[in-house]
Amino acid sequence: MSRLVVFLTLVSLCLFALSGLVGTAPLSLEASLGALVGQGDAAARTILWEIRLPRAAAAFGVGATLGLAGAALQGLLQNPLAEPGVLGVSAFAALGAVVAIFFGLAGISGLIVPLAAILGAGLATLVLVVATLRGANSVTLLLIGIGLSSFAGALISLAMNLAPNPYSLSDLVNWMMGSVANRSWADIALAAPAWAVGTALVMMAAPGLRALSLGEETAASLGADIRRTRILVIGGTSILAGASVATAGAIGFVGIVAPHIVRPFVRHDPQKLLVPSALLAGVILLAADVLVRILPVQQELKLGVAAALLGGPVFIWIAARLGRASA
Repeated sequence: MSRLVVFLTLVSLCLFALSGLVGTAPLSLEASLGALVGQGDAAARTILWEIRLPRAAAAFGVGATLGLAGAALQGLLQNPLAEPGVLGVSAFAALGAVVAIFFGLAGISGLIVPLAAILGAGLATLVLVVATLRGANSVTLLLIGIGLSSFAGALISLAMNLAPNPYSLSDLVNWMMGSVANRSWADIALAAPAWAVGTALVMMAAPGLRALSLGEETAASLGADIRRTRILVIGGTSILAGASVATAGAIGFVGIVAPHIVRPFVRHDPQKLLVPSALLAGVILLAADVLVRILPVQQELKLGVAAALLGGPVFIWIAARLGRASA
């Protein structure tokens, strides 16, 4: 696993370097290196440090947290198709942002929409934690998540249907498409503490996830605290998903695809799956963001749309393989 982690780390660093070079205002390698160390043209320094690097950091951070959350949920639910959206957390995070935009609260401060997304994720998390404390098993949690997602989706559609003007509707649609364009270091600073807390909770649950791979009864007989593991995973992934939606809007599939690709390299160990999945998901989303910037189209493709176009067919392939395996 260590070789895989080193390889993915090197790939991510190369993509960060490439991200600094490409865009609507191309920078030469010399200009980028000068701007990186605070020398050279002031415009190049602004482009690199205030536009491209924060955007790259947002793309990688969002991808990494979604990949980590997906790997943890797949281990908890014993379902390779699980990801943050399955438990309804991503949908409620998006609902929180939509409510803030719909009622015009976004004009008060640029932090209102991200905070509303985190609060929405927290509401869904509260429902899931209460269900866990009352003894809900993995199947029940999955069903609750489907219900939460459907309810949040209905409310989001209602908000779009009742949008007071075309500008509000446009903002709602743009948010639901997902993007890291125009993200700043302030956005990263707002999400980073939540990412750190969520990551810590998930990593604390890692030994329990390994025990759960043997089955709930076997894990309990080995002394694993299944309820504690559920609470840590649900709480951690909820925080990760909420902060990610707060940063980039709704982005799907990366939390499913990355763990599935990594799993054979770690011998299907849920504990060893976490870190490589996070790195690979970050690499995938960062590469997708670089791609949407260099595509020869008049209007830049939204990152969430690109992720869906790339991840959708892979998701179908994964589901088809699982269907054949279970037949």
